[in-house]
Amino acid sequence: MLEIQGLQKKLAGFTLQDINLTLPKGYIMGLIGENGAGKTTLLNLILGLYQPTEGEIVMDGMTYETQEKEIRNLLGYVLVEDVFSGEMKLIDQADMYGKYYDNYDRVLFLEYCKRFGLEEKKKYKKLSKGEKLKFQFAFALSHKPKLLILDEPTANFDPEFRDEFLKIITDFVADGEKSVLLATHMTEDLDRIADYVTFLHHGKVKFSVERRELENRYRLVRGEDYKINLINKARVIHKEKGTYATTALVEHTRYSFYSNDLDITVPSIEDIMYHMIKSEQKGGKGL
Repeated sequence: MLEIQGLQKKLAGFTLQDINLTLPKGYIMGLIGENGAGKTTLLNLILGLYQPTEGEIVMDGMTYETQEKEIRNLLGYVLVEDVFSGEMKLIDQADMYGKYYDNYDRVLFLEYCKRFGLEEKKKYKKLSKGEKLKFQFAFALSHKPKLLILDEPTANFDPEFRDEFLKIITDFVADGEKSVLLATHMTEDLDRIADYVTFLHHGKVKFSVERRELENRYRLVRGEDYKINLINKARVIHKEKGTYATTALVEHTRYSFYSNDLDITVPSIEDIMYHMIKSEQKGGKGL
């Protein structure tokens, strides 16, 4: 569905560089990284809002250079920035922008408005931040995209709708023909639904792998500091001493041995990102 090769974008004071990733049909990819890592820049490139300095973006076998209209038909998006007119009613905006999409379905849009608790005749400017994102989501789904690009939507949703949102995008990819790229700081959401995880750091992809591979590759080890120190240092990504115990992110293999007194768990995505960034800050091997 989405293939990116050798992508680079130079901006004032920042460069997104050598981005390579693949998102197959039927899967959800989580895009993670600290503020300023380049997530929004990458999404803007995929959406055609920026032109790359170098490299290629291919969606469903198409490029912007030759098939821009077809690409825009297959893309749906939800962005943090306000991209709609504040004075217009929701239904009027959907109808106005919907004419640019071959598959826009007004009835479907109204169904999603009802499902999301939105009044279709309400002006956009009267919506809360969360409601504006719900409107964007309803509109995106109403023109039946094949690839959803989502930039930090869940942080502005109440817990009940957040669960519904995650169910909708999980159902969205269930037919094996559509995909989702979700940039988020809410990494616990990705622990629940992501098939792939791409980690951006200082404008570079540090890993882009299946989530199951992350689960197999690392362990979070907790216990007394001297016992943590018995682990082969070449396998320790980063360790951190706490008041009562030391915690370490460790490279794991099927042959790894740990003391019986240590607490061994599969790390969350947030755990992995945190310890890798801390490792780099200390000059370690994490990144």
